[in-house]
Amino acid sequence: MKSPHREALRWFLQAEDDYRFVEWALEERRFFDKGCFIAQQSGEKAIKACLYAMGQRKVLGHSLHEMALELIDSDGRFQRIAQEAKRLDRFYISTRYPSGLPGGSPFQVYDCEDLANAYQDISTVISKCRSFLLGMGIVR
Repeated sequence: MKSPHREALRWFLQAEDDYRFVEWALEERRFFDKGCFIAQQSGEKAIKACLYAMGQRKVLGHSLHEMALELIDSDGRFQRIAQEAKRLDRFYISTRYPSGLPGGSPFQVYDCEDLANAYQDISTVISKCRSFLLGMGIVR
């Protein structure tokens, strides 16, 4: 197995890079559907980084909320991101596939307000995960 701390760092660095795309999309006021999906992806990677840091060997799945509940079981400080994780989960399918919506296509349905809300949620998740990983000496 790879070093848990090294694996956590790899996942968190990618989460931060995804987060920067969400910031860019919000600043540019475009690609709202894609920005919302990448916000979900950023959260997934940040939370997985924390699970790897805790020593998990394989972290499977895509539900931020379910993974956040795993984190909360080990460290109650993660309770702070439970609601944000749940909201970000909504962007996993519906932002990518027209069949995930009752009508329209994702690029037509999602707007700047959706992206701003996703950005606020992912900012909280990234901040909490960064703080945790910083405390473990994984990030600087």
